[in-house]
Amino acid sequence: MASALLKKIEPTWSSVSYVLSVPHTKKEYKRLCALLDELVDEVKSDSKHQLASLMETIGILVANYEDKHFKIDNSSPASALKFLMNENGLSQSDIREIGSQGVVSEILNGKRNLNVRQIKALAEKFSVSPSVFII
Repeated sequence: MASALLKKIEPTWSSVSYVLSVPHTKKEYKRLCALLDELVDEVKSDSKHQLASLMETIGILVANYEDKHFKIDNSSPASALKFLMNENGLSQSDIREIGSQGVVSEILNGKRNLNVRQIKALAEKFSVSPSVFII
């Protein structure tokens, strides 16, 4: 049975492997992230949508890549913020949601803690759970 299935898949694999292969480079990862964004916009929360399982599969491929390549130091909210800023190419002046550049500097240097409003703003900006910024 598997042989018949493999024979059926083989002729189309080259056209499908582009989106269903494990990403090994940042370029491949970014391509899958872009596709995942499109799928999320299309499928939304409709579990019966014909592309729902593709969205789930690509989500797993993206999550596995992130788990392997983007480890966030959970030791402090400042470390998480530094990591996210670096990954997104942002400077202190790009994080106006939490205050002035001086406030951001104090937070990054551990001289000031994030408050609830700042945590919510950062979680929204970086599309992460607020728990990333909580000790």
